[in-house]
Amino acid sequence: MPGSMRIQRALARAGIASRRRAEELVAAGRVRINGAVAQTGQSVDPEQDKITVDGKAVALPAAPAWIVLNKPTGVLTTRSDPGGRPTVFDLVDDVPGLTYVGRLDYMTEGVLLLTTDGDAAHKLTHPSGEIERTYVATVRGDGADAARAAMKGVELEDGLVMPTAVSARRIGRGTWDVELTIAEGKTREVRRLCEALNLEVERLVRTKFGPVKLGTLESGRTRPLTARETEIIAALTKRGVKSKDTTGGARRERNHRNSR
Repeated sequence: MPGSMRIQRALARAGIASRRRAEELVAAGRVRINGAVAQTGQSVDPEQDKITVDGKAVALPAAPAWIVLNKPTGVLTTRSDPGGRPTVFDLVDDVPGLTYVGRLDYMTEGVLLLTTDGDAAHKLTHPSGEIERTYVATVRGDGADAARAAMKGVELEDGLVMPTAVSARRIGRGTWDVELTIAEGKTREVRRLCEALNLEVERLVRTKFGPVKLGTLESGRTRPLTARETEIIAALTKRGVKSKDTTGGARRERNHRNSR
């Protein structure tokens, strides 16, 4: 059925409840589709079917919302913070069902995607997708030596990190900009990688996530996806394949450097 999705996903997209809570609503018989009690896992077409929860109609957005945010430092990637610290949701429009695609830690800046398409968010962040992320770390230490070591792979406590591309540019005495492209998506991976390479991180910016580049987007500001970004993300999440647009060239470059 074109445009169909699981009922629990439809409810989450509408901002009614989380996916798990939506399953509980369905199991409790509180959800109806075209007047009939919904079944867990049942497919619906939001454009054709009438969905109600406790007798109230559920309205879904016509298409998933996607937002590109240039996340500033000192902002949490979470829905809310008990301590009252600012979150990324303070910087974007209030869209029902909006979630973030992966995390950036408190002091890391740069590209953060948010969407109402929870399935796509999961596919883009799952390690099996190998979606590449590019970071620029401003560091103190021997950036050139660290870049050479990183290209050979660095073993962390939760596994090997093998960047697909690394470059280092001296910007001052003992200070470097090290650009790394990785695809593993481990927690705080770049900061832990830098620590293992004896680099002290002064600033960390994610400049690219899959096909989405930071470009000139100002800190704290948002933009929609471009048509090209939308096309690539749709293809990646539909097929569940590796991002050839964003990984192939980098891996060829890595192999070329290692062969020197």
